[in-house]
Amino acid sequence: MEKAYLILENGRVFEGGRIGAAGDGTGELVFTTGMTGYLETLTDPSYAGQIILQTFPLIGNYGVISPDFEGTSCARGYVVRELCDAPSNFRSEYELDRFLREQGIPGVCGVDTRTVTRLIREEGVMNARISASPEAALADIRAYRVSGAVAEAGGKTVRTYPAEGAEKRHVVLIDYGAKRNIVRSLCRRGCRVTAVPHDTAAEDILALGPDGVMLSNGPGDPQDNVYEIAQIKKLVGRVPLFGICLGHQLTALAMGGQTVKLKYGHRGANQPVRRADGSRTYITSQNHGYAVVSESMAGVAQVSYYNANDLSCEGLDYPGLRCFTVQFHPEASAGPRDTEFLFDRFIAEMGGADHA
Repeated sequence: MEKAYLILENGRVFEGGRIGAAGDGTGELVFTTGMTGYLETLTDPSYAGQIILQTFPLIGNYGVISPDFEGTSCARGYVVRELCDAPSNFRSEYELDRFLREQGIPGVCGVDTRTVTRLIREEGVMNARISASPEAALADIRAYRVSGAVAEAGGKTVRTYPAEGAEKRHVVLIDYGAKRNIVRSLCRRGCRVTAVPHDTAAEDILALGPDGVMLSNGPGDPQDNVYEIAQIKKLVGRVPLFGICLGHQLTALAMGGQTVKLKYGHRGANQPVRRADGSRTYITSQNHGYAVVSESMAGVAQVSYYNANDLSCEGLDYPGLRCFTVQFHPEASAGPRDTEFLFDRFIAEMGGADHA
């Protein structure tokens, strides 16, 4: 196996074997803790501009299953301890290494991922490069910045998805890099979904006559999306709104709040989220490096959920505006379906019956 190297911006170099596409890859190095779901991770557009490190030591053991894809892969690189080259699953179509090559994603295996994860936890998220050579200009690696991520990962065209069964509601989904299961979750509840590009004007969205507007997940620093934030500000209070992940952050910024970059983010299928009243804890799937500053929303919104590990904001309700948002992913199967009820709440906000 050809040698490859993971070079961190702090100067640490980890030797391993080449997997995936040839060539170098530079990006923001982040880790995700899911024991399964590597396909959903690799096809989540929210990883645009990032090198993904899997903390679970064996990846690829159930191969590649295209119906499980969440979108178009935007990752800059992939790091694993061990890559399975002989997957065993009745749904498997081919091995993961082939997927990485076809998607143009360079990777490295045989790396001590536990040590790298501990470095990120101690020092914070940092840039890195996957390269065939251990020599690299650290200044170039340090200078990298995730930029234009929503423009890269977000929807480019208008698409329509029919409701399953009788159509009850029409939802416009603003696609900042949406995961496909958001659309499926709405369609299963009798919604026809019109997905529009991330930079669609608020006036054009309202002209479609939606019963509600869904703000999707997406990549990058939420504060970079000045135009998108301005459109959300025009939509709040005009139509029921439900925001997930980046949609949650953009709504907070539209309403005068603040966001902050977390030390190493929340990425994985095992993030505990607590109701604000302390009545219940949910196991959630998450993928984000920024959080809303709870204190900045005082007098504007009510914190509905918080992270049980670091107490960061995980949800906001906007009283009287028919608007609510969450940082985690209710469309994902983390608990496995602990928080799907949020889609039912959205249906109720639009005046529809709860999903049975």
